[in-house]
Amino acid sequence: MASTAPVGVFDSGLGGISVVRQLRADLPHERVLYFGDSANAPYGTKTPEQVRELSFRIVEDFVRRGIKAVVIACNTATSAAVNDLREQYSIPIIGMEPALKVACDAGHGTRQRVIVAATPLTLRERKFAALMDRFKAEHTIFKQPCPDLVEIVESGRLDDHDLVMRTLHGYFDQYDLDSIDSVVLGCTHFVFYRDYFRELLPDSTAIIDGNEGTIRHLDVVLESLGEQAPEDAEGGVELRNSDPSPRIAELSRALLTAGSRA
Repeated sequence: MASTAPVGVFDSGLGGISVVRQLRADLPHERVLYFGDSANAPYGTKTPEQVRELSFRIVEDFVRRGIKAVVIACNTATSAAVNDLREQYSIPIIGMEPALKVACDAGHGTRQRVIVAATPLTLRERKFAALMDRFKAEHTIFKQPCPDLVEIVESGRLDDHDLVMRTLHGYFDQYDLDSIDSVVLGCTHFVFYRDYFRELLPDSTAIIDGNEGTIRHLDVVLESLGEQAPEDAEGGVELRNSDPSPRIAELSRALLTAGSRA
């Protein structure tokens, strides 16, 4: 039995729009309600308790609006809140985590040197520590917090090439990048920097994010429940944000339809 109910997607701000773009590309018949919490961004420097409270508030509103599943398009909120949310709500709640397994598996048994770029909270939380514990004996993993990358997206300065490259060099010049096998983009905001990372990194260094795998998982879950949208349904996206300013609304629309930087 198909369902035309929407999928709720939320993030600390605008980064989750990169996940919505992936969802629209892969599941074009689904309706999407997106909520960006830019008024409270960034989540990555907040306490886990603060992030849990904000996440519950958003999901409760989604449930009132009749969504059939939630995608937490935020590694930080996933780390802090996904288990508690799943205990509270019966609908599927899909979280995200840095795609470290993908990066390590890419070596097909050879030791990989991986940088995980994420928010400070994601890298501090137990969820990431448990993920890292699975791979750190066989691979060399560097944790790199990049809080300024969130701020640049939220402030609408993603097209400021000099600012972005200066910021990236500030974080990554400490590494011998020629020796790095992959960089994991462990924050959905960072997906918008893919072209910049490609400029920064050697051609041999892979750039990996978790968006495609997350949407694939959502599709599997919806199929198992018989709740995929029918193929003749007209999908779409409704963008909402806790910051009601025209600037945020315009920036959200621009990121949804942006080209090369995503």
